[in-house]
Amino acid sequence: MKRREFVKKGSLASFAIGSTSVALAKTFVKSPNDAIRLGIIGTGSRGGGLIPLINEVPGITVTACSDILPFRLEDGLKKVAGQKAKAFKDYRKLLEDTDVDAVLIATPLSTHSKIAMDALDAGKHVYCEKTMAKGYRGTQELVTKAMQSKSIFQTGHQYHSSRLYTHVVDLIKNGKVGNIIAFECQWNRNNDWRRPVPEPELERLINWRMYKEFSGGLVGELCSHQIDFVNWVTDSVPLRVMGSGGIDYWKDGRETYDNIHLLYDYPKGIKAKFTCITSNALNHYQIKVQGDKGTIILDYLKAWFYPEGSYDKKIGEVDGVAGATVSWDEGKGIPIEVSHADPSKQAIMDFKSSILSNSRPSSDIESGAKVAIAVQMGLDAMYKNEIVGWNDSVLEQR
Repeated sequence: MKRREFVKKGSLASFAIGSTSVALAKTFVKSPNDAIRLGIIGTGSRGGGLIPLINEVPGITVTACSDILPFRLEDGLKKVAGQKAKAFKDYRKLLEDTDVDAVLIATPLSTHSKIAMDALDAGKHVYCEKTMAKGYRGTQELVTKAMQSKSIFQTGHQYHSSRLYTHVVDLIKNGKVGNIIAFECQWNRNNDWRRPVPEPELERLINWRMYKEFSGGLVGELCSHQIDFVNWVTDSVPLRVMGSGGIDYWKDGRETYDNIHLLYDYPKGIKAKFTCITSNALNHYQIKVQGDKGTIILDYLKAWFYPEGSYDKKIGEVDGVAGATVSWDEGKGIPIEVSHADPSKQAIMDFKSSILSNSRPSSDIESGAKVAIAVQMGLDAMYKNEIVGWNDSVLEQR
């Protein structure tokens, strides 16, 4: 199937270049309960790590956990408030449980589409961790299923829920940095990205991120958040992408790259660079939005504005135009102050609110699908050493 056939025939019918929305005129089914009963499918580092945050959100309770690895399942159950959740080795048994209203899927990327579709078929509301699906076909199939379902579907790009990020997006769209020229995004670290393996035969199950069969590597696991941000700010999708990467530092049998460097072209001449390396952690996570009137830099929890021509301002200096004292973080810029919760916790709160109010999440099937397609484009560009366009590449499941 060609990608243009996918665009023409599939549920992403309005995903033409420059499109901003997919017609999602659908009626959701409101939860019969004021308190959401949540099942966690995949209790590894992400799924298990979210349970303590979920415990802090009133009105949502973890009532079931599922994982194919017994020690992971046990660890997840221990984190549940009151430790009263049911345990399931097979996620399909969890989906049969009528005491579960919604599920959070935090399994390897290659399993997202199938599990999410099964959950929708079971009438569950779905929070599916990023990247939403693996490959073009997996994305298409999940979108088709979600469009037919009356359940809420939220994609786990948690920065889409961050009140800091939503505020910054509003600032940018209202002209804070002027005309956007470029984005520079990085997510660097200095470690091998591996998890400890108690038994050799569990290597691929535990370190699935290292293997192409299961994973989108650094693009899918890290860059996807920042691709989501660029799509969101520009109200668009990338026109094309070129990139390079390699296994150049960690010679340990992995298949996915230990460094990646991608350049996406967006409409209006906007360029977006994405870099992840695993052997140098300088500045770690950062998004830089550059416009002709200024620059905004974001990290996980903070943001700063750099007006053009004002890089030499000192703390306490009076702005000559506004007549106000400039609050300038030395070496960083003018802080953008917003009260906000942890992004992952806020995403869970938003998921609960969407279910209870019967409303479409901000990070939904549409935004998740756009990122999933852009992730696969980046992987194709690197693995095939090609410039990959939104409309012209062959659709195939990796």
